[in-house]
Amino acid sequence: PFPLFSPSLPASFPSFFFSPFFWWESVQAFSTPLSCRSMAGKGKGKGKKSLPKLPSGEVDLENLPPGTTLYCKWTHDDNWYLGSLLEKRNISDGTQSVQKYYVHYEDFNRRMDEWLPLDRIYVVPDSGELTAEIESSLNNANRKFGKAEEEEHGMDEASLKEHEKLTKVKNIGQVQLGKYLVDTWYFSPFPKEYCDVDVLYFCEFCLSFKKTRNQLERHLQRCHLRHPPGDEIYRDGSLSMFEVDGANEKVYCQNLAYLAKLFLDHKTLYFDVDPFLFYVMCENDEYGYHIVGYFSKEKDSDDGYNLACILTLPPYQNRGYGKFLIQFSYELSKKEKKVGSPEKPLSDLGKLSYHSYWTREVTKLLLKKTETGVKEVPIQEVCDATSITPEDVAEVMVKYDMVKFGDEVDKHGKKKPASIILPDKVVLKSLFQKSRRPKVEVDAEKLHWIPIEIAAPKK
Repeated sequence: PFPLFSPSLPASFPSFFFSPFFWWESVQAFSTPLSCRSMAGKGKGKGKKSLPKLPSGEVDLENLPPGTTLYCKWTHDDNWYLGSLLEKRNISDGTQSVQKYYVHYEDFNRRMDEWLPLDRIYVVPDSGELTAEIESSLNNANRKFGKAEEEEHGMDEASLKEHEKLTKVKNIGQVQLGKYLVDTWYFSPFPKEYCDVDVLYFCEFCLSFKKTRNQLERHLQRCHLRHPPGDEIYRDGSLSMFEVDGANEKVYCQNLAYLAKLFLDHKTLYFDVDPFLFYVMCENDEYGYHIVGYFSKEKDSDDGYNLACILTLPPYQNRGYGKFLIQFSYELSKKEKKVGSPEKPLSDLGKLSYHSYWTREVTKLLLKKTETGVKEVPIQEVCDATSITPEDVAEVMVKYDMVKFGDEVDKHGKKKPASIILPDKVVLKSLFQKSRRPKVEVDAEKLHWIPIEIAAPKK
């Protein structure tokens, strides 16, 4: 494929681009979602309130054992919530080491776990007495938050327990990525020497990570990369997609996997990235191509998977980019002239997104078929037009009693879907509208890509 990116775009950058003021202070002009807070407004004393004091001698705060029940002041809203202590450790902020406590908030998803300093935790004394501030916070919390369910992604109970044991402590609290300071959600197996810092600093272009802001500033002065190290295969306005080969850009792809694992819980991190292609989505401006999200796929999947892992980074969520990446994976399958499916099992949120996409694509095709007067469409014809597998087509259509099964059975002994029975046009139109039009859609004419050729194994 020919790269759309021109090395001369942009050829030079203003000197202030490398200035810490540009990178760390300009974020005040941007609003960010709850999970990613900008550096703005973090001056001395901002947001501090009077802290509850314990009766002297009742609790040794410096030597709290793991499992201790306590009240924690959540950094997102400065309210108090019931939680438990999981671990404590000295964490460096780049200049000094501070004792911090890793807490899990009761009834919250694990991604809300965080490291807190001593002045943001409160152990209930034997008397059980709470301060008025904490009681007020707890009442507000009960109204604001319901119980968050963990996504198990098809794991059996033993595997789930082993996974949670290994990953229960979030080792990186925040990452700085371009203009965003992002709160992490989950554990990621970074090298040990990077796991004792409050913030890990990423170069958003080459994805190198540093322990301190000064190290990153020095790196930015030397790093001349302004886009992912691959071919730009799609550009539509300010959105671009790059194809990065894991065999050619191992360090970049491994660092991308490290970064992604901070926001994906039940996912296996493979350090052997050679068998994978990574499709990196970026927003481009005069300073370069800023990573938004990505999906990966095996170069040659025995199971016919067209997507292995998908992520939209927290600062860019709720903009329709996730569905864009799903659609993009199917546009690649159409170019390959074969059907594809995401790796199973899907998470609950992933299943919702895929069901919405599958329903919209299938009903859009069936609406066109109603114009021809046919009453039944062969399942293979639907698959050829959409690149969605027969099993996935049947999965979303069977609940509407639109699937006719044949006599053939699959490897699991289940009857294979044979055709789709067309209902009334009004019903199809209603299903199509319920699936909702994506906020951002792929323009197939702007995709410049040739499928990779996999050499047959030598006999």
